[in-house]
Amino acid sequence: MQIRIVDAFTDRPFAGNPAGVLLLDAFPDDDRLQNVALEVNHAETAFAHPLPAGGEADWALRWFTPAAEVDMCGHATLATAHVLHTTGAHAGPVRFATRSGVLVATPAADGSITLDFPTAPLTKAEIPAGVAEALGAEPLTCFDTGPRVGDLLVELADERTVHALRPDRKALAACSGRGVIATARAENPDLGYDFVSRCFFPNVGIDEDPVTGSAHTALAPYWSERLGRTALTGLQASPRAGRVRTELRGDRTLLSGRAVTVIEGELLA
Repeated sequence: MQIRIVDAFTDRPFAGNPAGVLLLDAFPDDDRLQNVALEVNHAETAFAHPLPAGGEADWALRWFTPAAEVDMCGHATLATAHVLHTTGAHAGPVRFATRSGVLVATPAADGSITLDFPTAPLTKAEIPAGVAEALGAEPLTCFDTGPRVGDLLVELADERTVHALRPDRKALAACSGRGVIATARAENPDLGYDFVSRCFFPNVGIDEDPVTGSAHTALAPYWSERLGRTALTGLQASPRAGRVRTELRGDRTLLSGRAVTVIEGELLA
């Protein structure tokens, strides 16, 4: 099996969020998929295989962290679409059959790819005991992001607070399902982004995710309501960092970005 490492939501190598991508003839058993994802040891490894022509989707797609299979992943979907288009395995929009329904990835002439994902339903929630201590910052407000995303979304006082977070990952694991999305309004929108975020997912083996497409299906409706615009750009301020362009369309959210293949190799085991 050929394996590729792709940096997603970036236009340069060694930035954005790396994902493993394997194009297969069919899915092997789940243990093998999980073992490969553990060996790759990036936030997500995507496995895809072509489906028969004439159906509602073109490729089947699954995503695994080093610890578990997940219901939805934006950056690994972007990475998979990038591999399909750059290798000639698929031309034009590609429809993926996933645990979150059919997801469409559409390439643009400038090399970017737009993902059509379900918008996360936001429900205002009480701030769980221990979250402030685990994050090292006091949330202003807290929202549940629904079963597909499975995170707590918390707004912090300002962008500087988000950048300065040094959370207690072990304590944070007890506070939510997958993890916590911490966000704040951009201090200077002239820098090209409207809000900033960081994502911590200790319950699926990811202390901090570099750039998280699925989180932006919750960030987009949250900040669109507050800023009064449907089209926004988010900066995920991890050490690798990356930008995600979002456009809210009711129960769907468009996520746009670029990707770069940095490694191609062969899985021998």
